[in-house]
Amino acid sequence: MSQNSRRDFLSKSGAAVGGAALSGLVPGFGAVQSAMASDLIDPLAPKPTHFPAKVKSVIWLHQNGAPSTLDLYDYKPELVRLAGTPPPDSFLKGIKTSTQGGVGKLFESGRTWKQYGESGAWFSDLLPNLGQHADKMAFIKSSVTVGATHDISILKLNTGDLSPGRPSLGAWVTYALGTANPDLPPYVVLYDGDREPQAGSQNWSSGFLPAVYQGVAFRPGNSPILYLDRPELRAENQQRGALDLLKRLNNLGAAKYPADSELRARVKSYELADRMQVAAPIAVDLSKETEATKELYGINDEISGKYGETLLRARRLVERGVRFIQVVTGDAPVADGERASWDAHDGLDKNHRVKARQVDKPIAGLLADLKARGLLETTLVVWTSEFGRTSYGQSGNGRDHNPWGYTQWLAGGGVKAGYTHGETDEIGLQTADKDKAVDTYDLQATVLSLMGLDHLKTTFLNNGRSERPTVVYGKVIKELIA
Repeated sequence: MSQNSRRDFLSKSGAAVGGAALSGLVPGFGAVQSAMASDLIDPLAPKPTHFPAKVKSVIWLHQNGAPSTLDLYDYKPELVRLAGTPPPDSFLKGIKTSTQGGVGKLFESGRTWKQYGESGAWFSDLLPNLGQHADKMAFIKSSVTVGATHDISILKLNTGDLSPGRPSLGAWVTYALGTANPDLPPYVVLYDGDREPQAGSQNWSSGFLPAVYQGVAFRPGNSPILYLDRPELRAENQQRGALDLLKRLNNLGAAKYPADSELRARVKSYELADRMQVAAPIAVDLSKETEATKELYGINDEISGKYGETLLRARRLVERGVRFIQVVTGDAPVADGERASWDAHDGLDKNHRVKARQVDKPIAGLLADLKARGLLETTLVVWTSEFGRTSYGQSGNGRDHNPWGYTQWLAGGGVKAGYTHGETDEIGLQTADKDKAVDTYDLQATVLSLMGLDHLKTTFLNNGRSERPTVVYGKVIKELIA
């Protein structure tokens, strides 16, 4: 049977064979991949959830470089008491490999601590603004991961694998739910630095999913996407004619090569780019925002300003129906042209003072702004990183990488606000209760659940294997859900 006649047959038998092909793009209908399915439906068309969703959008705040959550949220009096001594052997049990610098003496950075809200959550003096929102958050103080180098742990956080090739969580969400605004990408990546984040586009790739589901990176500044504007000498009708011709030519190619998802994505990207010429600049334009709002996000501060702009853009994208917004922190400006990352192997006190000032007010402002606009009930904010930092020191005044126990938090719709899940041991090195450990797979499964998706049913057939976002792992942490 020829390709054309096969497509004709499928289009006329949607309740039978065509229905089976269609199931490859509809969550919950099994893992069937069919290039012909996208001939029948728009791959970005809105799709039903598996069960009622608690949120419509996710803002995923990746603290790139791995902050020491011991110095932000995880108050440990025993660490203060034992500072300057080697960790007792009992605390090192189960750690099979040391991190880059080996095991040093316990290090206490001199933070002062305070409890906030009715929940009594601890925050250090580095996060005075975020502490005001303690009762909006659900803390995961028993986070764990695999690997202790940035690139592989970042990949695992975003894609579930230690090497490139799998789809990112945002791509899975886009595949499963489609778009809520056809004029903007359903999956947007924001960053506030002068260059792409570490490991770059691999962290928002569509992997083996069709290319149409990959994230779209918006650069800082007023021109988020290069070459988006129509050339001055080209009229709107000329551009429309060129796009129509390109669409016809690409559709001819797609008919000849029905399994080529890159070609199909290109057709969609041309049309989306045409619509985004109007929608994208408006979405990121902060000129209409009030001075009070800009102050709320810390935009007028030289340290927090760029990150504040990025988070304000995230809120504007949520307002416009973007489903998944991945925000990656860039380096913070320091005096004399220096830049500071969360990656504090030495000079932690100076480093974390700058980085905390960069993010504290903007994130607090985002939570307050979402709440005031009635958006927090339908938006999930995730504060996360690739791993944490050790309780023992490195280079005298820094901390090494720690995949054995660190803190993350959620806030927004469907989250059990004011709740703390799990804890680390008395010196903050490992999770205290292994039954409450939360791996990146568990975090992803929980985020998907809040969006109305069962991670076990969100599937795609790749090379004969039924794939899902959490690979072969993951469980929903039900205690975090209200």
